[in-house]
Amino acid sequence: MAEKILVVDDEESIRFTFNIFLAEEGYQVTSAENYDEAMACLEAADFDLVFADIVMDGKSGIDLLKVVRQKKPGTPVIMITGVPSIETATESLRHGALDYIIKPVRQDALKRSVSVALKHKALTDEKEKCRLNFEGIFRSVRDGIVTVDKSLQVLEINDAAMNICGVQRQDLLNKPVKEMAQRCRGKCLASLNDIIQQRTPLEKLYIECHLEGKEKQQIVSITASPLLGQNNDFTGAVMLIRDETQLVELKRSLKKKHEKKYFVGRCEAIRKAKTLIKDLAEVQTTVLITGESGTGKELVLEALHRQGDRRNKPLVKVNCGALSENLLESELFGHVRGAFTGAFRDKVGRFQRADGGTLFLDEIGDISLRMQLRLLRVLETMEFERVGDSTPVKVDVRIVTATNQNLQNKVASGEFRQDLYYRLKVVEINLPPLRERRDDIPLLANHFMAQFNTKFNKNIKGISSDTWKAFFSYPWPGNVRELENTLEHAFIRCHQDVITSDYLPHELRVRHDPLPKRQNLSKDQEALALQQALQSARWNKSKAADLLGISRRTIYRKMEKFGFASRET
Repeated sequence: MAEKILVVDDEESIRFTFNIFLAEEGYQVTSAENYDEAMACLEAADFDLVFADIVMDGKSGIDLLKVVRQKKPGTPVIMITGVPSIETATESLRHGALDYIIKPVRQDALKRSVSVALKHKALTDEKEKCRLNFEGIFRSVRDGIVTVDKSLQVLEINDAAMNICGVQRQDLLNKPVKEMAQRCRGKCLASLNDIIQQRTPLEKLYIECHLEGKEKQQIVSITASPLLGQNNDFTGAVMLIRDETQLVELKRSLKKKHEKKYFVGRCEAIRKAKTLIKDLAEVQTTVLITGESGTGKELVLEALHRQGDRRNKPLVKVNCGALSENLLESELFGHVRGAFTGAFRDKVGRFQRADGGTLFLDEIGDISLRMQLRLLRVLETMEFERVGDSTPVKVDVRIVTATNQNLQNKVASGEFRQDLYYRLKVVEINLPPLRERRDDIPLLANHFMAQFNTKFNKNIKGISSDTWKAFFSYPWPGNVRELENTLEHAFIRCHQDVITSDYLPHELRVRHDPLPKRQNLSKDQEALALQQALQSARWNKSKAADLLGISRRTIYRKMEKFGFASRET
């Protein structure tokens, strides 16, 4: 599209000459005789270049120049004069004229002036476009942005930074950045100081930002980098501030959710296990989980992985007791094609699949002495070789192992290497059998009931007194897993509001002797069963009595005995 040029001169011959010369070059030319006509043209269209005679009837070309510079700052103006003087040239340039040509106008001089002016306009337009784009990005970025010069004077700050830091732009521009830190503890300021001194990028994650006037403390992450000029010279620094408060709160709530999901119980051993899991979550120490089958060893593993910094990396599990020695070696370390009969293709081992994450070796007490030696070497170097290959593979894996056997006895009998035992047992988490934590049975049962009500779309509200007696007297050889399976069995069979002993598996019904009854329950166990029934019945004594299979008079007596009368609602 042809560039548009406006020519303003009170001499018709000049306008005609300009029109002829410029039209030959393919430009679209518009002429105006005086200031008023020129203003009308400028209102009607946008021009790429304006030629204006300095001396005209009425208002002068200087007046027109001032208006163009004010309303169309990107449009270049070239002044025309028949009486050149230093004063007029100086005044024109002082008010923003790009060039100054003298009548009579030569075609080559005109062409040269137009070419220079249009190139200048193209550069100006591109610069303005970049500026507007930059301002748009600067305003719309959700992270806070603060730029400073070498003396830590604030050059610019965006809206996000104002919201995060609780400051106003007009109060900070061209002022020391330390004034930003007057409403907080200034940890961001330390990052900028480091940049100015070291002139290298830095990143600080999850900084506590105690901002005045806000009830909750903010958690922010800082990324700062040096600002470099055209010649790579150091001119200052830019700091990005990201509000991580919601993310950190979400992570904390997820940790609590996972902890609540995986561990139900208030006994001392479970409390210790929870504390150990919190202490171990963010460190890479090898962990040995011990306990009988069904006590929840894999739940400890899930909690360790999900609460730690490897939560977004793979969690790979291997049941060592279910695999032969050769098959276990291939599963752990992988193999190359042709390594043994049947190895038709390369295989990636579990160690390599778990790179960056967690590898769980279940039933670790069942592996052979040769595999124990190889595993010990891998634990020490985190390097291994695939079966049939001599190229070492380096991995970053956290090892968690578990066993239901007594490894100390196996060490004493020579069945398990002592050095591997101590390498695995940097920290041991021991889970007690359910028979040693009977006071947790009501909590566990209530937890599973809530799950099964959702799973089977039922509304079973409680457990009868006879069922509680059976639960507390049974030895639970299958531990928590058996309790869960027992309740699932009862939920499948039960079609009423209360689980009675009739719906229990055969082994519990056979073991349960109805004659001693209340002697089977300790005082604490009886109190827990009563509390669970009252809560399930929303403290309605009649309904709670029905749940426990006792009379209303008996439940009042028990409430008084255990101090529940004050909780009545």
